[in-house]
Amino acid sequence: MLYLLYERLSDLREHIPLLNLLKYLTFRTVMAVMTAQLVVILMGSRFIRWMRAKQGKGQPIRAEGIQRHVVEKAGTPTMGGLMILAGVFVATLLWADLSNIHVWVVLFVTGAYGLLGFMDDYAKVTKQTTAGLSSRQKLVAQVLVAVIASVLLIVFSPKSPTTPGLETSLVFPIFKQFVFNLGWFYVVFAAVVLVGASNAVNLTDGLDGLATVPVMIAASTFGLIAYLVGNYVFANYLQLHFAPGVGELAVFCGSIIGAGMGFLWYNAPPAKIFMGDTGSLALGGALGAVAVSSKHEIVLAIVGGLFVAEALSVMIQVAYFKKTGKRIFLMAPIHHHFEKLGWAESTVVIRFWIVSLMLALVGLATLKLR
Repeated sequence: MLYLLYERLSDLREHIPLLNLLKYLTFRTVMAVMTAQLVVILMGSRFIRWMRAKQGKGQPIRAEGIQRHVVEKAGTPTMGGLMILAGVFVATLLWADLSNIHVWVVLFVTGAYGLLGFMDDYAKVTKQTTAGLSSRQKLVAQVLVAVIASVLLIVFSPKSPTTPGLETSLVFPIFKQFVFNLGWFYVVFAAVVLVGASNAVNLTDGLDGLATVPVMIAASTFGLIAYLVGNYVFANYLQLHFAPGVGELAVFCGSIIGAGMGFLWYNAPPAKIFMGDTGSLALGGALGAVAVSSKHEIVLAIVGGLFVAEALSVMIQVAYFKKTGKRIFLMAPIHHHFEKLGWAESTVVIRFWIVSLMLALVGLATLKLR
């Protein structure tokens, strides 16, 4: 909003040179970080008290899960993702270029998945059960949103002057010339990325702060990627595929970082509130949408390798149990497996943060390996 206002105040810019800062993407990204963090922190205590009063018993805890969680986490309110979404939306709408299609698509995905997560959390809290919406209901809604978002990007994204057909192409890291144009089948691929990312982050969100920091790390990584591929000079130097307009998503990623920092203030062990599906589904979808827009979907699997491992642990556990009646992991997702092995919750969380940071560095290394 402020960027559009800046463009219309050419006369005023001559008298107030400070306004020229608004044309710099880096400045607006930093301001988005600060704005989102401020919004979440200011909401914090009052919002948590209100949620605790409204929800009563808070988020239901799985009785068959880690036993100490039933005692330690009982009564903790959920839907903290609303705080995160508030920070993300306020900061993005304030500092991003609202004429950019990529900004609106990622906001659409984030908001729609956040609404779906809210409905799921609401069902759990009101019924006091860990089963909210059915898996089929959530999957259908997620796929529908993903298809709409990918079609919008294909139709309305600015065309790349360096790579014809980039909007429907799959780009491979390291191999610069390996660009595979999927045509309209790309809609299916993009939907898989968005739905997969959303559910993977959702499965990771099982311990205090476990999902929050890896999401911030991934957002930082993709904020840099978006900035580089959206800048012709940097994209050309690094031999990346130039994607016009994608650089503006650095502001969006900055808002995720800021909102995550603000939320972590209250979500750090012991958590005063859980983000719930409201936050995890939305944040996962947001990362997937940025990856699709920036044409770095495969890199998302590297940077978000922790989320991939969490999702795979569940799929492997379920498939193996159905076939043999036995379990590979003591409990899935895999973070609970390590808890069953005797690791303290804080140990699991911090070590997973370290793994996430290492994977982010590997993902960034692919930008130079061309």
